[in-house]
Amino acid sequence: MTDAGRLPLVDAATDDPQLAKVFGRFRDAGHDVPALYRTLANAPAMLNAWVGLAWPLRNEATTSRALRELIIMRVAQLTRAAYEWVAHYPMAVRCGIAAEQLADLQRWRDSERFSDEQREVLALADELTDDVDVSDELWSALSARYEPGELVELVLTAAYYSCVSRTLRALRLPVDPDDPVLATF
Repeated sequence: MTDAGRLPLVDAATDDPQLAKVFGRFRDAGHDVPALYRTLANAPAMLNAWVGLAWPLRNEATTSRALRELIIMRVAQLTRAAYEWVAHYPMAVRCGIAAEQLADLQRWRDSERFSDEQREVLALADELTDDVDVSDELWSALSARYEPGELVELVLTAAYYSCVSRTLRALRLPVDPDDPVLATF
């Protein structure tokens, strides 16, 4: 897609040393550099700070990746960040979140497709995104299930991806309106 949103896309073939680590990671894996990263590359130091939190959250956390992807998808829904939904949909499915669960995500409280643990992290995503806080009742339930470091990971996932959504929306990063995963968005 050539439409870059509100800012130009930095050429993925750039040899800018500040962008080499980030862009190189995609190229080395045989992937295109995503439009989000090419947009953020307009401020290389900010892109490096962005991945400094994003990549450890994605690859070094000890909590279930599936649970964290479920949080990400719910935050995308709540914040109406279609780009995030489209980008993370295949990751969520690869991590074990069923397509049927994603189709039911809007009504997760009434759906029988979610476990108690999934419901707790979805409640975390909802409360932190909508209320910018977590109730004592929910915190108590989460604290009974997770170690302190895991709680940090879950809270940071919900909070960080809320930031991601707001960034995507402000920069108006485009998505293909005909992408089939948007049917469940």
